Parts: sequence; structure tokens; C-alpha cells
Amino acid sequence: MNEPAESAGSDQLPADDIRYARQIRFAGVGRTGQQALSASKAAVVGMGALGSVIAQHLVRSGIGFVRIIDRDIVEWSNLQRQMLYGERDVLNLLPKAEAAAARLRDMNSSVAVEPVVADVTADNAASLLHDVDVILDGTDNFSVRYLLNEVSAKYGIPWIYGGAVGGAGATMTVRPGITACYRCLFPETPAPGSTDTCETAGILSPVVDIIASHQALEAIKLLTGQHSKLHGKLMQLDFWNNGYLPLDIKEARRPDCPVCGRQEYSLLERHTDEAAAASLCGRNTIQITPSRSSMPPALEETAARLQSAGHVTLSPYLLRLERPDGIVLVLFPDGRALVQGTDSPTKARAVYAEILGI
Repeated sequence: MNEPAESAGSDQLPADDIRYARQIRFAGVGRTGQQALSASKAAVVGMGALGSVIAQHLVRSGIGFVRIIDRDIVEWSNLQRQMLYGERDVLNLLPKAEAAAARLRDMNSSVAVEPVVADVTADNAASLLHDVDVILDGTDNFSVRYLLNEVSAKYGIPWIYGGAVGGAGATMTVRPGITACYRCLFPETPAPGSTDTCETAGILSPVVDIIASHQALEAIKLLTGQHSKLHGKLMQLDFWNNGYLPLDIKEARRPDCPVCGRQEYSLLERHTDEAAAASLCGRNTIQITPSRSSMPPALEETAARLQSAGHVTLSPYLLRLERPDGIVLVLFPDGRALVQGTDSPTKARAVYAEILGI
């Protein structure tokens, strides 16, 4: 039977039977599954290469609410593989979450897309993630993944790990109380410099798409209740060398795991009043996160004060100061800053304190 045709040029949104017809027709989803997706809430942490692909699949599939979280702005080096962004986003200094939200809403205005420009930390992880049905990892940051793992375990929320570098990638779905958690398989954070990154090994755009698509598909299985179809493995894929190494994790749960075994959430409970400095992989950039007791004034006030310090650009989302010495500071409304042009946390802290006086 032919599907009903949409009126040419009509501003009326198509019914679900039209928009999701091919998905509903698939036996694993059906009408009941589509209704479940529409009633579901998902969060994507990190809107870079993986997050761009994941979020598109979630929104186009009709998941009712998608929160997208990212701390960064769009840069030229992102455009090779981060599919939601274009050159205008770079020129306009747009935060990734805001640029992505505009594209995603245009794909499916019936989905509620909530952009959050923030770094996921112990101070905000629970408030950002406790109310969703699934968390998807789009980060390139081990410390954030361990934090997501603790949120998952504490609040009983499944999360889907994904990583890609060079010509290979991996993905794993963590179901609290059922599968091993991330800490069961990786007890300790890798030492700095001990693992390949996109900066050291590069990255191929199609690899990102495949890993992110695996993650999105696992989310669809979870949210439609098709748990028997989940792969249940640490799926390791080397696309360049055509290697495939699935590691079964069904028996990998450790009773002595600090997180899912002993319910200890050391990262979530780690709060500090000291400013934190973190290097952004391969960027010659240090992120400074201020203490809660030393927030800077409003961006407009700061921009006026910094006019003599260099070239200042102010947007609704951030302030950018380009100093004569080549250092660039990008300041966000929450006081977080990216200090570009140095890989030294000590120097970045000094620049931040010098410019903002805190």
C-alpha cells in the first residue's frame, strides 16, 4: 500500500506514520517501539565527531528528548569529521552544543533538543544526567568516562561507551546491575601519553561514523525494550586492517569493583574550591574551570574592561580575547575559559588570573 503523500509546500508537520514509516515497518521497532522512542529521553555527552553522528540518529529516529552537552566551540580542525558543523559556525565562534541544536531542530522539530554549553564535572554531572533513560559517550576524555560510569551506577541509567582513533574504534553498552561496568574492565585511568589520541594517531572520518552508529543502534535497542538484541560485548573494530575482536563482558563483573560492586562514587563526591586546569588533547589549549567561590563578572562587563588588553570579540555565548603575544582566551558565561596557545597549565592559570583578576 502506498503511504499518504505530504502536501507540497505545506508547513504542517507530517504524522509519525509518515515520518517514521520505514522504521515502524521494521519488525524490531514497530508502532509500539516507535511510541517508546517518542517517550524516551537521552543525553549525549560530547558533541564532537562521535556525538555529531549519535545525535543525528537519535533525533531522526524520533527519540522524544535529546540533551546535548559540550564544553567547546567549533574550530577549523573539527570540520573534517564532525558532521553537524560548517565554516560559518567557526567564523561565528559558536559553541558546539548551540550550533548542533540548530541543525538537529531543523532535522526533526518534533524532538525536544536541549543544548548545554558546559564541561561535565562532579559538580554538575548528576543534575545534567540523572533524569534521562540512556547516556551516550561522545567524549575523548577518560576522566569524563569514569564520571559517566559512576552516574550510571548510582542512578541505574544505562550508558554506551564509544571511542575511535586512527582506523579503529570500540563500543560497549553498560547496564547497571546486569553487565560489567567500565571500571570493571578498566580499573585505572591510563597514564597520560600511554594511549593513542587523534593528535598522535589521527582519525578517519568513516571510522567515527561506524562506531557512533553502533552506539546509536544500541540506544534504539535499549529504548524499544529489545534487550536480547544488545551485543553484550566490548566491541573492538579495526576497520583499516579489517580486524574484529568482540570481548564478551557478561561474566566480567567484579564483586570488588569500587563502583558497581561496592557502590563507591569517589569522582562524583570529589568537590573542590580550587580552579582546575585540564589540557585539551592535541589542541595546545588548557581549559580553566574556576572554583565556585571565584566566578568572574558578566561577559559584557569583562569585555569593556579588556578593550586595552587585545582584540575582543563578544557574542551571546562567549567572549574571545586575542592578546598581542598570541595567547587567546575564550571565556564562557559560567567562568570557564579556554586558554589557547599554550600547553602549560601553570601558564594558563597565570593568564587567567592576570586577565580576570581571580
